[in-house]
Amino acid sequence: MTATPPNDPKLPAPPSGAADLWTALRRHTPARIGLPRAGVSQGTAAQLEFQLAHARARDAVHQALDLSALAQALQPLGLACVALHSAAADRPTYLQRPDLGRRLDGPSRDRLAALAAPGETFDLALVLADGLSAQAVQAHAPPLLQALLPRLAQDATPWRLAPIALVEQGRVALGDEVGELLNASLVAVLLGERPGLSAPDSLGLYLTWAPRVGRVDAERNCISNVRPQGLPYEWAAQRLAWLLGAARARGTSGVALKDESGTQQLQIQT
Repeated sequence: MTATPPNDPKLPAPPSGAADLWTALRRHTPARIGLPRAGVSQGTAAQLEFQLAHARARDAVHQALDLSALAQALQPLGLACVALHSAAADRPTYLQRPDLGRRLDGPSRDRLAALAAPGETFDLALVLADGLSAQAVQAHAPPLLQALLPRLAQDATPWRLAPIALVEQGRVALGDEVGELLNASLVAVLLGERPGLSAPDSLGLYLTWAPRVGRVDAERNCISNVRPQGLPYEWAAQRLAWLLGAARARGTSGVALKDESGTQQLQIQT
């Protein structure tokens, strides 16, 4: 997991001359460290904050993806979008049957088949899915793509992009079927990760070369914790653009493709 960048202005600065070492350390991490106690019990404020974080994580899992709002946020990018649905009919089914979230339903397969003309191919299919945190893809996918697309446009070899797939009740492996139906060389799935007690809105990016049904996780590259308080959009965009270019050049992804993007060297403009 990517650590919170130091000196985050959103985190409170320790009081001047504070003797409490924990106060200074808490500036550098959202982790619950040095919590105050009342006798043998945890302090009331810390306990209430924990319960609030737990409630937010639970709410994130059940929150629905607003497809119309997401499509509207993507309009400035100038790419067509297609709304799809997994074989999980509703949220309870999605949570209880992970296998159904990995495949498209019948109407969605027909919709994609109509988009792919005979013999037509794409270099990259982008899939935006709710995963286990719809608010993650709702909030972070548009600015991440806004940072990514100009980087792809700078490549010497142009990228032919498929329409962006917006998927309800989707899991990572569903991107394999989307990429296969669209005859795409690569698929990149942007998906809400499992909420944690410090981050209910973490976005994950999953890249797979030659997507097809039956691919396994070892054949993917993952970039996790994309959000302003985790891995910033510009850093994630540089890393993803590098991986996409390397996957296309080498014809592989996953354990055979090491991330050598050097994101830690990137200077972010603030």
